[in-house]
Amino acid sequence: MVVTAPQEAPVRQAPGRTLLILGIGALAFVLAQTSVIPALGHMQQELGASTEGIAWMVTAYLLVASIATPIFGRLGDMFGKERFLALSLALFALGSLVGALADSLGLMIVARGMQGLGGGIFPLAFGIIRDEFPAERVPTGIALLGAIAAIGSGIGLPLGGVLTDGPGYHWIFWLGLAMGALATVTTHKFVPESPVRTPGRVDLPGALILGAGLAALLIGISRGGDWGWGSARTLGLIIGGLVVLVLFMAFERGREEPLINMKTFSRRPVWTTNLSTLMVGAGMFGTFVLVPQIAQLPEQGGDVGLGMSATQAGLLLMPGSLLMLVVAPIVGRIGETRGSKLPFFVGCLVTVGALAGLAFHHDSAGAIIFWCCVMSLGVGAAFAAIPNLIVVAVDEHETGEATGTNTVVRNIGAAVGSQVAATIVAEHVLVTGLPADKGYKIAFLVGSAGALAAALSVLLIPGRGRREPFVRAGE
Repeated sequence: MVVTAPQEAPVRQAPGRTLLILGIGALAFVLAQTSVIPALGHMQQELGASTEGIAWMVTAYLLVASIATPIFGRLGDMFGKERFLALSLALFALGSLVGALADSLGLMIVARGMQGLGGGIFPLAFGIIRDEFPAERVPTGIALLGAIAAIGSGIGLPLGGVLTDGPGYHWIFWLGLAMGALATVTTHKFVPESPVRTPGRVDLPGALILGAGLAALLIGISRGGDWGWGSARTLGLIIGGLVVLVLFMAFERGREEPLINMKTFSRRPVWTTNLSTLMVGAGMFGTFVLVPQIAQLPEQGGDVGLGMSATQAGLLLMPGSLLMLVVAPIVGRIGETRGSKLPFFVGCLVTVGALAGLAFHHDSAGAIIFWCCVMSLGVGAAFAAIPNLIVVAVDEHETGEATGTNTVVRNIGAAVGSQVAATIVAEHVLVTGLPADKGYKIAFLVGSAGALAAALSVLLIPGRGRREPFVRAGE
């Protein structure tokens, strides 16, 4: 049952201001995901950490974010999206402060885990847009916010390199603190609370089971390259995690007030969109690993490499990331009139071509920038369309949990794509010890095949003609 209070609901403010506030918080969270990657080497040296220890800087963030995302989305649906968005942002800012002041690996891992609690930002922000924007502006608003997930990932790498090479890696966390604190204050002060509520109780047993399953699965995937994909530890965690997630779905079907409504998750528009998200996400994030590697390899001693610094390598992704800002509103406009399936399908096909182009043309900065720009057009269109496909397929009181689940699927795709790409490259090494060009070609082609599979899975999504308008309770 959905409870609304339309007579007492706050007067809606200008959508542009709300979107700006939501965008700051979403961008802060995504930047934190990738900007730390160029700094890992410096952190390992300064903190005296092992390779396995420093890897938990990435794993802790991904793990906590994936668990927090559906839980915060559900709590926002129940108790208020603005309230839990501000809380999620505040926890992210606090984690950034701990990281900025940390002087040990243990504190850094704690800080990254606390930053991961900001995972609720995206599902809560999508729900706020649906509740607060005029119906005809909802697709464009959601498309712009959805594109930030891809934009921030591309900008984060060069930004992390610049800060690490300049004032130091601690400034990555100071930046996160500034953006997180600003977003927290402005959200609390200017974003009106949604009148839409889904009464219920927090499904603590379901949250614990989901957390255990995601933890095992993501740790197994993210550490598989280091432990060996055939090792008992890796296979045990991945298989065990999948078994627990299956048990979670069975457990939730029998709950009167589930954490995630399996009936919603099993709807054809929802599960097909999640499947496509998993595949296109894997191809996209794998590229974010491969391109900086190629750029930083020495020009001499191998058959691939441009001899760039970490900052220069990250800048190769910057032009493409900015192009996504152009694509997102176009996709939103198409979504307002024709639905979001078409731009999602076209975006996947463009990504297929771009990754294939990168497989055979990555021997110069110009070629890499060109194909990364093409890929960004495709990925930007896909990621701008995905949340709209989820939102139009669920009721308004299910927005948080549905988009939260989709975000988790994207995180899993990112982890899988990054590890598969790294494993393929590691298996093709020259006698000099440097990665062979053949490994990068195969990795890009595998990503292209994944994007093609994503395009084919988009065809399974039920077609729509002119998009049905968003209608809020009480209207």
